[in-house]
Amino acid sequence: MTTLFVHEMHRVRGKSEEAFEAAWRDEWMPLLGKEDDARLLYYCNHVHGTGPAYTVMTLTAVRDGAAWARLAERVTRGDLRDFATRLDEMRHGVDAKVLLPVYWSPVQDVDFGSVPTTAAEHELTLFMEDTGWPSASLDEYIGFWGETYFPFIQHRPMEQRLLDIQMSFQPAYGGGNRKEAILWQKVVDHQKLLWLFTHETAPELKRPGTFMHDALGYRDEWESRLLRTASWSPWY
Repeated sequence: MTTLFVHEMHRVRGKSEEAFEAAWRDEWMPLLGKEDDARLLYYCNHVHGTGPAYTVMTLTAVRDGAAWARLAERVTRGDLRDFATRLDEMRHGVDAKVLLPVYWSPVQDVDFGSVPTTAAEHELTLFMEDTGWPSASLDEYIGFWGETYFPFIQHRPMEQRLLDIQMSFQPAYGGGNRKEAILWQKVVDHQKLLWLFTHETAPELKRPGTFMHDALGYRDEWESRLLRTASWSPWY
């Protein structure tokens, strides 16, 4: 069974920023570690200056549908109920969706035994999360990414890349916006990212036959988020 991924965007109360992070680091992550159903993978802050303040993204891997049902039961009626209530007191709200990896995503399943369940300090890393809403069919859009954008990025030597595509998702049935797909990309060159921010896209990169041009046949609505992992995030 393919792993499910619970993606949450938390709108945290500014005065509760540190307490909210501590709750995920010191309580939620080890609590999940006591069972085999789920693991916290990422805790990321929306980079200041690139979007709403005090916004946090978390990504939790869940072993399968049955495990998701058990986790949901723990949150609504079980041992995680009080914890979830305390989280609500520290945030204005949360938007959540349940995701599946697309067929060509480098990550399909998670080795739960290898995911840390206690905090360990490490370097901070940046991720660019791109979400697209296609005008074409979702299958066509995902296929276009897999046949063009993914190999274009991954076949380049690492020293030439801005991004490294690590995962790609689509909502599970009933778990989010049907016609939506997500790219989860690690920023591997900060100087190239700065160049992207301070320069216009060159005309030759928007001509027919390029990704920027041809992608318009599938979508013209998409959004990028720049996210920075916490120093203890299990994956980074």
